[in-house]
Amino acid sequence: RNCRNSRGLAIIMTLWRRLTRLAYTSAGSSDVTPVYFPLVYPTENDTTCGMQILSHGNVEKVLIGGVLTVLTICGNLLVVISVCFVKKLKQPSNYLIVSLAVADLSIAVAVMPFVSITDLIGGQWIFGQVFCNVFIAMDVMCCTASIMTLCVISIDRYLGITKPLTYPVRQSGRCMAKIVLSVWLLSASITLPPLFGWAQNVNDDKVCLISQDVGYTIYSTAVAFYIPMSVMLMMYYNIYRAAKVSAAKHTIQGFPKVEDERNSVDCVAAALKLQKEVEECASFSRLLKNDRKNISIFKREQKAAATLGIVVGAFSVCWLPFFLLSTARPFICEPECSCVPLWVERFLLWLGYANSLINPFIYAFFNRDLRTTYRNILLCRYRNINRKLSAASMHEALKLAERPDLFRAHCQKLNVR
Repeated sequence: RNCRNSRGLAIIMTLWRRLTRLAYTSAGSSDVTPVYFPLVYPTENDTTCGMQILSHGNVEKVLIGGVLTVLTICGNLLVVISVCFVKKLKQPSNYLIVSLAVADLSIAVAVMPFVSITDLIGGQWIFGQVFCNVFIAMDVMCCTASIMTLCVISIDRYLGITKPLTYPVRQSGRCMAKIVLSVWLLSASITLPPLFGWAQNVNDDKVCLISQDVGYTIYSTAVAFYIPMSVMLMMYYNIYRAAKVSAAKHTIQGFPKVEDERNSVDCVAAALKLQKEVEECASFSRLLKNDRKNISIFKREQKAAATLGIVVGAFSVCWLPFFLLSTARPFICEPECSCVPLWVERFLLWLGYANSLINPFIYAFFNRDLRTTYRNILLCRYRNINRKLSAASMHEALKLAERPDLFRAHCQKLNVR
């Protein structure tokens, strides 16, 4: 039985290699010219592994690698500068945003340039075996820290919505700093096994590839992606459900509409008649306060659901294909090789890196203070940023406090009585 299984596996691997070669050969008639290094598959006495190298034009490589790297650095640097130097943004909840930006910035500075250079010269690793281990460790740690921080942010948003009174009190700077430190330590722990003997990375004169050990692959992909993604989806579902229930309540209850000015005149008359009734005044005050609170919670739930929905969607589109490939590769390829075409690996890898570029703009789109700070920094208006943010917040508070429709609705209730 074992003999039959080994023969079947050998046949499958042979077919896969022939199909891969055929795909590269068929690409020769297009604008993309395939370039081959000698294909060397491991034997009993030889554990080296060659790779097929697909060479694209240098212009495409520079545009993909260089532009994406520069934009990622600029976007995440804006986040770090904004939160660190603008007083209003120095809130405990924004510590997670800074941690996310630092992780994405580290990917752009310590990982993307080397991947770009490797792609530019055709896919060969030229930085040596020692630096290969360091590079893989940095890549895995920074990407995992970015993904786990997104997971913690989703939990933070969920607790802020479901426990609006108790959670902000517990959300101290020290507590958030401990959470950020835990995220980075857990991310670093995933990089340790290949450095200490378990699941050695694949590195030789031409190849730098993370370990293809099945056990390590399952462990690393589960901790770095599948578990955080499951938590994010669960948090998004709970927030979406809370927002949907809140929207249904507002649709059923609603606020009475005033059709003409005559109602407001009658309202004022009714209010004057009832000036002496202290209980009615107190009731009106409580009604107005509760309505403001309900509207605030409703808006916060809707905003959190929209923000987290886009974050989860972008995260899934960027990283899910890469991790599916990473999980399946040890089962379809030989232990020391990557039988997947290099252009497929590179495309999915850069798609995952693109998530580091998208994150700063997603949070800025839903955060007015971040948008205002970005604009002032890019326009070199460094002075009075805190004053402008305070003025904008005061204006928003005044708009919420005015709300004449609530007063008219309460007066209509008095007329009915």
